[in-house]
Amino acid sequence: MSETRATAFERVAAELGYDFSGEMKLGGNYVPFLIEGNEVHLSGQIPRVGDEIVVRGRAGSEVSLVEAQLAAKVCVMRALALLQQALGDLDRVRKVLQLNVFVQCAEHFTQLSEVADGASAVLYEVLGAAGVHTRTSVGVYQLPKGATVELNLLAVALDRPR
Repeated sequence: MSETRATAFERVAAELGYDFSGEMKLGGNYVPFLIEGNEVHLSGQIPRVGDEIVVRGRAGSEVSLVEAQLAAKVCVMRALALLQQALGDLDRVRKVLQLNVFVQCAEHFTQLSEVADGASAVLYEVLGAAGVHTRTSVGVYQLPKGATVELNLLAVALDRPR
């Protein structure tokens, strides 16, 4: 029997060693997601678990590629948790259309796509073909709370969310 999306999500969370259940903390006057028709727009997610930013600093200087990829994985797990909250079930995700990944990085760090690969791999691992997406990865000078990675995404639900 193949693994359900919910089971895959829990397995990846356990492999990462983090719990993504419970309230998602917001850092300002905005909402974590907006639903328009069948589209679910997710606000930017940083690698926060509970009250802790688990990966901070610049990729390519204070933060290794592997640590930056971990940050991307934590960010996308938060995004998946929000999709589950928005739709009630990850099985209602028809397709992730776009993923935007922002990496706080050192001046000469060019492995932005490799950082984003961490998030892309998790989307595919949890959602299968529905997790295959278009993607942009951008190097930036600073991110909220000193986070190494921030990402946002756009997904489409199977039917109009309630």
